[in-house]
Amino acid sequence: MNYQIELRHLLYFKVLAEELHFRRAAEKLFIAQPGLSRQIKQLEESYGVTLFERNKRNVQMTEAGIYLFQEVKELFRHLDQIETQLQSFANGKISTLKLGFIGSAVQTILPELLVNLKQQQPDIELSLHELANETQLDLLEKKELDLGFVRLSETPPGLCSLPIHTEHFSLVLPNDHPLLKSPQPSLDAFKNESFILFSKNYSHSYYDLVMSIFSDHKFIPKVTLRTVNALTIFNMVAQGLGVAIVPSSLKNGYHVDVTFLELNNLPQRTTLSLVWNAHNRNPGIPLVTQIITSQVKNGYNTSKRDNKA
Repeated sequence: MNYQIELRHLLYFKVLAEELHFRRAAEKLFIAQPGLSRQIKQLEESYGVTLFERNKRNVQMTEAGIYLFQEVKELFRHLDQIETQLQSFANGKISTLKLGFIGSAVQTILPELLVNLKQQQPDIELSLHELANETQLDLLEKKELDLGFVRLSETPPGLCSLPIHTEHFSLVLPNDHPLLKSPQPSLDAFKNESFILFSKNYSHSYYDLVMSIFSDHKFIPKVTLRTVNALTIFNMVAQGLGVAIVPSSLKNGYHVDVTFLELNNLPQRTTLSLVWNAHNRNPGIPLVTQIITSQVKNGYNTSKRDNKA
């Protein structure tokens, strides 16, 4: 028998898939348990598959059930997004945007972007989240984040990227470090130092890039601390717990007693990029990419800030 599948069938399925318990699912849906069983049976007969294996003790999803559960979650996520966007239109807003960023974006392009966005769309609703690279990429793939400012060596499948700024690295030292008295100390002089670095959770590709710097200088650094927060790194360096290597743009915006020694002679460079999901139809994404493209085209770079520092 063919039943016309309605949204309620999929909602009932979703809740049961989350609970894996007919009584709890029925209570959550405010329906009788036999009614829930009947709706699930109709869904299974309509699709011609078994979605759940059940006995007196437990309920488990079949392979078909697991597949449908993933698709239904995406469907309801998209419906929620539609509702959010329609509410934004009703309130006179072009969009609601969720932006992820890493610390260096705050010191470079993000403030100017926010100013331009507010000038062009005063009522746009923005949600900002400081997150590690890997976390942003995961949320972008799930469409739980609209745009992200990240450092990566290559763009994952399904995502689009716009390179913003490529820069060199700097060594971060306590202000009283004895090697600062040398005319031009090289990285080789720091072989016996303790290093404080961004952890691999910050970005796998960024971490590998930094480690390649040490590899080129033929030594393995003694890493005593790892973190995803730039301010934590600087405070630890200021307290004499080690030295660090960071993107040079991070010397702007932090008032910490450390010295930045630019490593301009290194071949390694790191690029800050704007990233978004190619299948995310949030109408605010084209506006942001247009503004960023304009900023980059007009010669935006961190040297403008460096000269003021």
